[in-house]
Amino acid sequence: MDELIDILNSEGNYTGQTALKSEAHLNGLFHQTIHVWFYTEHGEVLLQQRGKNKSTYPLKWDVSVAGHIGASESFELGAIREVEEEIGVSITSEQLDKIGVFKTEKRHSQAFFDREFNHTFLCLLDKKLTLIKQESEVEDLKWLSLNEFEGWVQEEHPDLVPNSENRYQFIISEIKSRL
Repeated sequence: MDELIDILNSEGNYTGQTALKSEAHLNGLFHQTIHVWFYTEHGEVLLQQRGKNKSTYPLKWDVSVAGHIGASESFELGAIREVEEEIGVSITSEQLDKIGVFKTEKRHSQAFFDREFNHTFLCLLDKKLTLIKQESEVEDLKWLSLNEFEGWVQEEHPDLVPNSENRYQFIISEIKSRL
């Protein structure tokens, strides 16, 4: 879905401009996204298999929930909205544990230059909750033990979205520090 998003400069500051998400990707304009990593008190992490019709990394396993922050929307509200949309779970801003903002730049094709500031959160989740995947975005959901996920990362599992700057290791370390 194309949506209006705020445009940032290369330092992550608001420019006062907005654009459609498709325009931002076409022209390589910096914008904000959220990543929410769900984990359990027993050391499991929720992975999302990206939908088969996604323009990038279709059917690859990735962060629990990710999405774009709408124009004038706070990153907390964007995270809450995306979690509700993608996995059908209601959370509050108090449950979100922000662990960083990461600048990423990836040219997927001539017409898709993704330049984002990813607001990244951890969120403790009760595994007994019913997850309802958004059919248009999410192919499947899977709980992995942190050890199994770490194994995937170390072996550069072919079904895992490639990630840079040891980001997956950082996520694993941050979750372990909360257990």
